[in-house]
Amino acid sequence: MASTKNYQVDMLNGPLVGKMIIFTIPLILSSLLQLLFNAADMVVVGRWAGSNALGAVGSTGALINLLVNLFVGLAVGANVLTAHFYGAGAEKDVSETVHTGILMGLFGGILVGLIGILAARPLLTLMSTPEDVIDLAVLYMQIYFAGMPFSLLYNFGSSMLRAVGDTRRPLYYLTVAGIVNVILNLIFVIGFNMSVAGVALATVISQGVSVALLLQALMREEGCIRLSLSKLSIKKDKMLQMMRIGIPAGLQGMVFSFSNVLIQSSVNSFGSAAVAGNSAASNLEGFIYVAMNAFSQTSLCFTGQNYGARKFHRINPILRNCLIMVGIVGFGMGAMFYTFAHQLLGIYSTDPNVISYGILRMSVICLSYFLCGMMDTMVGQLRGLGYAVMPMIVSMLGACGLRILWILTVFRMYRSLTTLYISYPVSWGITVLTHMICYVIVFRKVKKREMAGTAA
Repeated sequence: MASTKNYQVDMLNGPLVGKMIIFTIPLILSSLLQLLFNAADMVVVGRWAGSNALGAVGSTGALINLLVNLFVGLAVGANVLTAHFYGAGAEKDVSETVHTGILMGLFGGILVGLIGILAARPLLTLMSTPEDVIDLAVLYMQIYFAGMPFSLLYNFGSSMLRAVGDTRRPLYYLTVAGIVNVILNLIFVIGFNMSVAGVALATVISQGVSVALLLQALMREEGCIRLSLSKLSIKKDKMLQMMRIGIPAGLQGMVFSFSNVLIQSSVNSFGSAAVAGNSAASNLEGFIYVAMNAFSQTSLCFTGQNYGARKFHRINPILRNCLIMVGIVGFGMGAMFYTFAHQLLGIYSTDPNVISYGILRMSVICLSYFLCGMMDTMVGQLRGLGYAVMPMIVSMLGACGLRILWILTVFRMYRSLTTLYISYPVSWGITVLTHMICYVIVFRKVKKREMAGTAA
């Protein structure tokens, strides 16, 4: 495993804070690069193809997430399983998890791709997508979903590298893919006038580049993380364990996306300018979100390995450090983005009406966004301990259920975009407190079980 160790962070020994920062920074940068795929799409179409094209690309985000989140959840399951086995030194189990996960990513990508291509127009129609946007949105979605095998293969492969402490190489591969994406965006949209088809095609090609580099790296590995084509098979026990953790994670993501689809549908009723402004603001907020979400992944990986190694005394400090760091990053970035909201939104569109709608959303979301980061970090911690159903139920009832209830009651009585957006911080705050209570209960159970095992 010599080549992997050159990139690894040792999660099991020594001080935590410095190692967590070293692990998290490439995760943040990698996530930002992934988001730049979509941001580059939106900037290019907003500037050179008009506000309708901008609204078309932006209006598909919640729906795309709804369709892919189940299999992204399975990638989380692969991450947790790999971390547990790696921490425990079970090399054969790590190898079987890698090969099972890669095949699940491939088959899942093909399945989700077909569903997305066939269901694009009916689902966008169901969301009340404006007539002047829907044809472009359907075209974007269908091309995007044609590349879904690339996307899910990358998610599974990179999740297993993270589980063994390697966050640097996925960053390198995404850097290359991001450069390819931007160049192709400019060529296809400005050079060939391909509008949303051009940015979708550029995204698919760049995703293909990133997954090719990642799979090549796995095939050159030594030791249990090595990918060998001759060993590709789905081990039933590993698949079931991934599903035990991954399906609740995926369902949680789907329900979150469903609540966001409802919110997007409500935004759609305010017209195409509101859709474009909401899309631009949401895309900007995405930069804050992915930076915060990196701490959820850090919490999951560090907790997963230490749980596998039975080093329970390190688990509470992992959570404490992650919550402090995500709070600082989330509030700091939120305040900065809100301060420069007008200038940032101006990158996406020069239409004053679109910018004003974007500022309205950011005025509600940005300063409270750190609550979302803390909520996700709590979820990552619980998943790292092997608990997937509990955070799913809490998140579905807390964040998603409350949000849907808000739309059906408060928003219906006081119908405005501000009222709609307030549902976010309210649901985040309630849910993070509930997760903290659940974690205290879970950790006590884990400690009690360990003490009983030691006594036996």
